[in-house]
Amino acid sequence: MTISAEVAQGAAPDDDDPESLDLRDDISFELEEVNEVLGELIALRADQKAKDGDLLTARLGVGGEKPETLARIGARYDLSRDRVRQLHTKAVGQMIRMAQLSGHRAAAVLSARYPLDAMDRQLTRALLVETYATDTDIAATELSYLKLRLAGHAAEDAKRIAGFVTQRIAAWQKKTNRRLAKLHDAEPRATSQLNTWLGQVDWPHAGAAAAIPTSSARTVDSDDDGRGRFYLDKVGRDVPFDSGLEARLLRILNAGDLVETFLEQPAAVVYELDGAERVHYPSIVARLTDGRTVLIDVTPLGHVGFHVNVVKSAAARAYAHANGWGWLVWTGSRVGVPDLRARPVDAAGERMLRDLVERGPVHWAALREVRAKTGLELLDFLALVLRHEWRWDRAPFRLSAPPSPPPGK
Repeated sequence: MTISAEVAQGAAPDDDDPESLDLRDDISFELEEVNEVLGELIALRADQKAKDGDLLTARLGVGGEKPETLARIGARYDLSRDRVRQLHTKAVGQMIRMAQLSGHRAAAVLSARYPLDAMDRQLTRALLVETYATDTDIAATELSYLKLRLAGHAAEDAKRIAGFVTQRIAAWQKKTNRRLAKLHDAEPRATSQLNTWLGQVDWPHAGAAAAIPTSSARTVDSDDDGRGRFYLDKVGRDVPFDSGLEARLLRILNAGDLVETFLEQPAAVVYELDGAERVHYPSIVARLTDGRTVLIDVTPLGHVGFHVNVVKSAAARAYAHANGWGWLVWTGSRVGVPDLRARPVDAAGERMLRDLVERGPVHWAALREVRAKTGLELLDFLALVLRHEWRWDRAPFRLSAPPSPPPGK
């Protein structure tokens, strides 16, 4: 069932526990179109004020990377967290006014997904599921408010519902804490899930595993109040996390009897994107009871094909193998990256999309036509992107062929 269908049918807000969800059920082209619209508006705002565009992109994560905490953004610009929040709030307000005055298509797209006549609990649940499916808990309040305002909801209504979303995320965290007191009950399920994931690990060909670091490499925002945290007995301390997806993985690692110990954000991996050097902090490194070590990065299923995430994944994989560790992208679903690469796709849809890519960059309108003619689903699209090594940029959407290798290669 799609999120829109759930909203229409009034799904109960008590059945949105993230641990009961598989992300493959809650990703869709319709959700991608929402992010496409947000990205388009941010680009328009950036044309007027570049710093606003950078701030909105970093905080909301609509370009494909995870939202950043206010502390990390503040460190980049030498600003306090409160000042970053003020600047972000102002930029959002200006972007909303711009969209309303220009008659931007955002109103039509978002009002269909977040209807003006929907009940609070229906909108809250839809936004909660989207938050979990996109791993955007840190910016859930801002994203929920922005989506509702662009859909045409009054400011006070949007603020109230965004507050409900934040409250439910806090309730997830408390529920996780309660479950941690019942580790015995969780062990069989956790071990079963780990067995499945271990079959997807990309192990190095040879070499002894390096020791796990003793402390996290991510320090700028380690105490940011936007991050959750809970006590995990396997490591004997409070462990911070950014999202319900990360919390779920941590709980499974803590409960599974195949895992000896683990550490969050163990390394700062440098990678290059379009000529600019960046730093990525892979989510977790875990040492297994059989002596092997695996580096795990949380990337939601619908995001594994974004170019920025493909580049980050390649850099983190190289780092893991250089240390004698395995490499795993954890998608929050039973479907992993190897499953996507092997996924069968309708030949007609693949041929049509491949022909378009060969002729030049494909934009959102052209992809919409392919979907209308072939019924292409988002998982099919992800499979083709990974299999053909196409470059998928998000916000605004752009699909292109990989660059040709240099002569003689």
